[in-house]
Amino acid sequence: MDISTKTTAPPTPADPPTPALQKSASRGATRPGDRIFLGLSRGSGILLLVIMAAIAAFLTYRASLVLSKNDGNFLTTFEWNANATPPVFGIAVLAFGTIVSSVIAMVIAVPVAVGIALFITHYAPKKIGGTIAYVVDLLAAVPSIVYGLWGALFLVPHLTGFYSWLDDYFGWTGIFEWQGGAPRTLLAVGILLAIMILPIITNVSREVFRQAPLMHQEAALALGATRWEVIRMSVIPFGRSGVISASMLGLGRALGETMAVATVLSPSFEINASLLDPGGGTFAQNIAAKFSEATEQGRDALIASGLVLFVITLVVNGAARAIIARRKEYSGANA
Repeated sequence: MDISTKTTAPPTPADPPTPALQKSASRGATRPGDRIFLGLSRGSGILLLVIMAAIAAFLTYRASLVLSKNDGNFLTTFEWNANATPPVFGIAVLAFGTIVSSVIAMVIAVPVAVGIALFITHYAPKKIGGTIAYVVDLLAAVPSIVYGLWGALFLVPHLTGFYSWLDDYFGWTGIFEWQGGAPRTLLAVGILLAIMILPIITNVSREVFRQAPLMHQEAALALGATRWEVIRMSVIPFGRSGVISASMLGLGRALGETMAVATVLSPSFEINASLLDPGGGTFAQNIAAKFSEATEQGRDALIASGLVLFVITLVVNGAARAIIARRKEYSGANA
């Protein structure tokens, strides 16, 4: 007796729902909680855009009132006398000081923060790594005025030897030439800002590195890779977009820091070739220093400088988003 066997093809997995089906499903949601949450989420996004537009409109309007009266060039004038009649003011020194101090902070903080994050996640024993992470979290909670007082009373007096060393070995470049005096300079501000933004970059980078796929790391180890090669080929590429995002968060704080900079810096409206010479200023520091003595016209001038800082922040964030979008292959969603 012949027994015939019938072969059946394995069941094919169901196709994922298309965006159109997902959209129709969301439209067809009848639960009150879903409708309320959808409305709150959409309203929050719209409210954020309205707030941003209102801030931009307010800054633009108040800035236009004083820029038409300005007797100097707003972009190139090395003077700030906004209370005079007619007013004479410019942001050349403020833009230079803000960008230079923030760049110094990023150059110092980003490599150190990434190194600390990698040490906590891939090198340190669990107890030691947890202790270091706890200390970093505490540093993130320290107010900026405390950092400023520490910088003025401890950091600045102890920078004399470091400035002298830079002048001895790198003074020939002109950038690190030191004429003596108190080191209340843009370099001191950059070092203080680096310490302030270090916890932010470290915490975000640490969480990103922890999400690196374990299978990728184990596969690299199985092929004979060392621990550093695993980090270089698997962990860092995976967390690159996260590190960029963390760096932009730190840069945002460095650009807008006020009290710490005002406490450490000896401001003046001049640009020096050497980072070790006192002078310079930042947008936030100038607003804090001049606001109390400013007339209505002077306040509008300070608002105009705030508008420039607002635009710089938007440009920085837009550039960060563009960099991350170009590196989608390294994001956690695509790993």
